[in-house]
Amino acid sequence: MAAVEQQRRVVTAIPGPRSQELQARRLATVSAGVGTGLPVYVERAGGGILVDVDGNQLIDFGSGIAVTTVGASNPRVVEAVQRQVRDFTHTCFMVTPYEEYLAVCEKLARLTPGDHDKRSALFNSGAEAVENAVKIARVYTGRSAVVTFDHAYHGRTNLTMALTAKSMPYKQGFGPFAGEVYRAPMAYPYRWRGAADDVAREAFEAFAGQVHTQVGEQNVAAVVIEPIQGEGGFIVPPAGWLQLIADWCHKHGALLVADEIQTGFCRTGDWFACDHEGVVPDLITTAKGIAGGLPLAAVTGRADVMNAVHPGGLGGTFGGNPVACVAALAAIETMEAEDLPARARAIEELFTTRLRRLAESFDVIGDVRGRGAMLAIEFVRGGGDTTPNPELTAAVNQHCHREGLVTLTAGTYGNVLRFLPPLSISDDLLNEGLDILERAFVTHA
Repeated sequence: MAAVEQQRRVVTAIPGPRSQELQARRLATVSAGVGTGLPVYVERAGGGILVDVDGNQLIDFGSGIAVTTVGASNPRVVEAVQRQVRDFTHTCFMVTPYEEYLAVCEKLARLTPGDHDKRSALFNSGAEAVENAVKIARVYTGRSAVVTFDHAYHGRTNLTMALTAKSMPYKQGFGPFAGEVYRAPMAYPYRWRGAADDVAREAFEAFAGQVHTQVGEQNVAAVVIEPIQGEGGFIVPPAGWLQLIADWCHKHGALLVADEIQTGFCRTGDWFACDHEGVVPDLITTAKGIAGGLPLAAVTGRADVMNAVHPGGLGGTFGGNPVACVAALAAIETMEAEDLPARARAIEELFTTRLRRLAESFDVIGDVRGRGAMLAIEFVRGGGDTTPNPELTAAVNQHCHREGLVTLTAGTYGNVLRFLPPLSISDDLLNEGLDILERAFVTHA
């Protein structure tokens, strides 16, 4: 199939008539509980462009929520998958193993933070990885309590819903949830009361004090943290805070679990967000961008921790599927060959220059934040009022969609527009997308 032309083209209303027909079929067959941000049905994709069934070509600022980091239909990934499908599609690693699983674990041992001896286990989704990381931490420490943070998002299974902060739509009506999960304040610089320079220390002291009084340090198996929060609003904690949390864990015998499902694999300008400050977690969970669009996840960590689990305690029928494994190997090869951490940093520079200029013109932009190609703007009422403004967020998001730009919202208050372009996208498409965003502000702000 010919490569996708890297050009935006809007030839119908969005969604177009064919997408509307498919949406009608969806409503007749798919559970209403499965949401859709933009009901445009894609038939091809490549680089930074999605082609829908009506022939529209949309600029992709979402990457399937940080999944197609190397671009949709990356040539290396496609070739590797086609080759593996011809050989075999499944045996179940727990029944008859295969080399591809081992090769992924070897890559993870080399790339993840720290030079200690590591082991990995492969799964299907980010939520599954986080849930297994908690299982491992509880076995290793002999403790049960898990601490997570305000604004956190860790998945939709019962345990990961307990770890997730936001009720609607993720938790509403689904309880009761798994027990022994405790929530601490998050270092959220834009909304933390007090001087910016004091946020790291004050937020850490609030965390430590709350755990001491409500949980007891001796009961904590793990602290689960996104180094940059995702669905919670791309909240970047102040420098030093993550290291303070890591030091606390080491002091009290708890494990630091870094949820790098959205931040991992070059997204933030390093291979992993923990690398930015040299923080080495005990366990790290990965998924999303690991396999170029195929479902794969992992827990990687200290060998003594990972090996504490009894044989048969970890696994799953499809975990580490061979097709997904070769896709991951090809995606990682692309990341290394094309120096995608550097590309993410270049995208950050381009984006933040224009977003900060936009913020100077529109005081409804309360904050511009992020790192690498994981960036966001937070919408407020403006005029000195920092009250969240989800209505304007939705209006700007919908305007972008109508003009052929795929954008995503986020945030506990629904007032954050987040940007996750594939790292293979061209500067021309980035600038064109930002032009559309500027027009949306002129129209709605």
